[in-house]
Amino acid sequence: MLAYALSEALVNIRRASQSAAMSIGTIAIAFLTLGGFLLFSENLGAVVERWASAAELSVYLRDDIDAAARDALIAELSSHPAVAAVEFVAKDQALDRFTTDFPELGDVVGSADNPFPPSLEVRLRPDGAAAGAADAMAAQLTERSGVADVRYDRQWLARLLGVVTTVRLAGLAIAAVLVLGAAFTVAAVVRLSLDARHVELDIMQLVGAPFAFIRGPSIAEGALLGGVGAVLSLAALWAVFVALRGRLNEAVAALGASTDVKFLGPENALLLVVAGLSVGAIAGLIVSRVVR
Repeated sequence: MLAYALSEALVNIRRASQSAAMSIGTIAIAFLTLGGFLLFSENLGAVVERWASAAELSVYLRDDIDAAARDALIAELSSHPAVAAVEFVAKDQALDRFTTDFPELGDVVGSADNPFPPSLEVRLRPDGAAAGAADAMAAQLTERSGVADVRYDRQWLARLLGVVTTVRLAGLAIAAVLVLGAAFTVAAVVRLSLDARHVELDIMQLVGAPFAFIRGPSIAEGALLGGVGAVLSLAALWAVFVALRGRLNEAVAALGASTDVKFLGPENALLLVVAGLSVGAIAGLIVSRVVR
């Protein structure tokens, strides 16, 4: 039955080659959009994870804090389970860093008193168990005497993750609309094949052929159209990725994340192909139900 369904599906596709090509192209565009969003979200998620693993907590101290209180705070932070290392940055050291990193702004601070406060740069442990303890520590530090302000990287990373999630949902919604439109195109092509075979189908029903043999070619045709379109979308996405990989790596490096842009993993690539096969097969099944 499967061999018969596939052979008939190939005959139908050759018979309506132009309509089939249009259907495959529509499927490819839809799944290219979906694959592009998956590729974007995967790599952006990797960048955010790398930032999270290197998250730091900066504790800005008041200028009038005494050395004993500062040393006690350093010792307390160093013994905290969420802390990997603590570095004290004096006012002059902070000014030197600023003028080195932003030499074009050196004149802005050169003519005034040193505006930078002393600070403690706290490097956090990357494991997830320490994240909750670091959150509590950051909240407590804001209430400590001698502490002017606390900047916690994970706070803006959490907001960034919210933006990433929103982008993913928006991308999935757009891709879903495109896939739905592609499914209608596949259904139209399969319906044309059914109309071309209506005499054959009537005879098969008269002689009592099982519905699996009657509807099978339509389901197989839809699955082939969807599967080929999904594979073509992966090939096109790979070609675009290879062409732009160098520029993308430069953009990621500019963001301070020492990681290379990667193509879709095997799971997501297989998911795209299976989704294409499924969308096409479902469209073919729905259309084939007009045969009673």
